[in-house]
Amino acid sequence: MQVTETLNEGLKRGYNIVVTAAELDEKVNEKLIEAQPEIEMKGFRKGKVPMALLKKQFGQRLLGEAMQETIDGAMNKHFEDSGDRPALQPQVKMTNEDWKEGDDVHVEMSYEALPEIPEVDLKSVELEKLVVKADDAAVEEALQNLAETAQDFKARRKGSKAKEGDQVVIDFVGKVDGEAFEGGSAEDYPLVLGSNSFIPGFEDQLVGVKAEEVKDVTVTFPEEYGAEHLAGKEAVFTCTIKEVKEPVAAEINDELAQKFGAEDLAALKAQIAERLEAEYAGASRAVMKRALLDALDEKVSFDLPPTLVEAEAKQIAHQLWHEENPEVTDHNHDEIEPTEEHNKLAERRVRLGLLLAELGQKAEVEVTDAEMTQAIMNQARQYPGQERQFFEFVQQNAQMQQQLRAPIFEDKVVDYVVELAKVTEKEVSKEELQKAIEALEEE
Repeated sequence: MQVTETLNEGLKRGYNIVVTAAELDEKVNEKLIEAQPEIEMKGFRKGKVPMALLKKQFGQRLLGEAMQETIDGAMNKHFEDSGDRPALQPQVKMTNEDWKEGDDVHVEMSYEALPEIPEVDLKSVELEKLVVKADDAAVEEALQNLAETAQDFKARRKGSKAKEGDQVVIDFVGKVDGEAFEGGSAEDYPLVLGSNSFIPGFEDQLVGVKAEEVKDVTVTFPEEYGAEHLAGKEAVFTCTIKEVKEPVAAEINDELAQKFGAEDLAALKAQIAERLEAEYAGASRAVMKRALLDALDEKVSFDLPPTLVEAEAKQIAHQLWHEENPEVTDHNHDEIEPTEEHNKLAERRVRLGLLLAELGQKAEVEVTDAEMTQAIMNQARQYPGQERQFFEFVQQNAQMQQQLRAPIFEDKVVDYVVELAKVTEKEVSKEELQKAIEALEEE
């Protein structure tokens, strides 16, 4: 076998590989010798069929396998000898298209090699960790929000008009073309005005009603309404208003705490403080992670595989275009050309991605089966009722598995680097942390 270098420019590599006819023939013979003991043929005992006959019978079929295995072997040996790691799957093309049995095989192989990643002194990285304590004011604010979510309703003074946010208790009967329809009536129904739980326009017409009033509400069912016999039809609902109630926040006491699973108010406050500090810690980590990536980006410089950068830039441009055009839900649009800004961002992402991958490999960072299972379960919750199908889909889809594994791996490498870096804690207010998060989102 002959391997000749044809291109060595930056990270681009090209080689001509020649697999001789003799090598192919030898490979076919190896396969036949391996299979011979198990082959039976009329007129011969098992394992006693002559090689010449086997070759005539099976040689042509095995030739393709031998060719592929020999080329794969040549590629693997090249990567072992050279130490190169291809950035993407190498491009392999047979150049003598008029090949016939007995000829040598000529193959062109080209790829972009992954660059050598320079060593980084991680102990020289300096980071600031923002620390926010859950003070009494924050806990009280969270308690008030909980009380509002646990709100109740109390009757307004007699004769009061219903406002948006109020609850009206109604009996109603709906009719289409003067005929009542199934599912169109109810008694003592508590409807919160502004909740948008009824057909569009229904709740708006009840704003201003009083208890003991009877009001006809006229609405049109949406064209895409679930019940086909009602879709697009105009309906009149005769509503009898029984009560008009105003919202009142629940009292902040032990009873409220027990509604949220705490033993008493003190225990609920402790839980809220713990949850708030966990939220602050998550936000603080996001800020520190960005600072870490910025620091690493400044410390390293190396050649980047052009195809990786180009693919990343196209993906960034495509994603941002869809964010700016949310009404387009498919991909039936013109190709989005990356801008210089997209290319710079792509270079940063590829550079940091290669660096983190190298750091993780050297530190033997691994994503465990338990971590992957948890990630799949978290994702599956977005598909209620189809969790099992999603789980099976991921198990059979290597690309999806990699999409779920990549962020877990990155976070574990970040944790590893942070452990080695010089981290200084700085206590800040909730507002200062919020500003730091907003600054990230604006970049």
